Amino acid sequence: MSIVLQGSTSGSVTLQEPAVAGTTVLTLPAVSGTVLTTTSPKAGNVLQVVSATKSDTFSSSLTSWNDITGLSVSITPTSASSKILIIFNVFTGETTNQFPFIRIVRNSTVIGVGDAAGSRTQTTTASWSSGSTNVQNIQSMNFLDSPLTTSSTTYKLQTIATAGQSIFVNRNARDDNVSGEARGISTITVMEIAA
Repeated sequence: MSIVLQGSTSGSVTLQEPAVAGTTVLTLPAVSGTVLTTTSPKAGNVLQVVSATKSDTFSSSLTSWNDITGLSVSITPTSASSKILIIFNVFTGETTNQFPFIRIVRNSTVIGVGDAAGSRTQTTTASWSSGSTNVQNIQSMNFLDSPLTTSSTTYKLQTIATAGQSIFVNRNARDDNVSGEARGISTITVMEIAA
């Protein structure tokens, strides 16, 4: 049986019973306050989480920014005022004197990079190796974005190689199955945070 609460001035609120067998108990808190709903979340609440894990390998020698396949997620914010927290961990390997750069892109807009300064590469993270082709690193970052939309939004990671060099994801540069070499995983996670 439903319970109808009449509004103090007009309208009403209906408490609808669930269609379940047996007895269900809903315990109300013994304090005053506001009941949180999906339409009125508390600021800072995590509203949804989307994640992608890449376990296969990727390599590139492109000297222009290109997508790292498998490290892309889409999320549809429930409110235009929501923030999106992006967290990534990328297992990288590189050749000697290489700088694997990684940056975040929202749809087609680059976000979370350093300021422009001459010919320096604007990136989110970077690592560097010198004197070895067997270097493995984890590049990690979190960045809080304000997309200001309720449309589906794609966040992805891109990388770029310096001329004549290559970068690798989830493996090192040699990958010849000797001691000390490894395969890893990389992840990207986005969370919608209520404003």
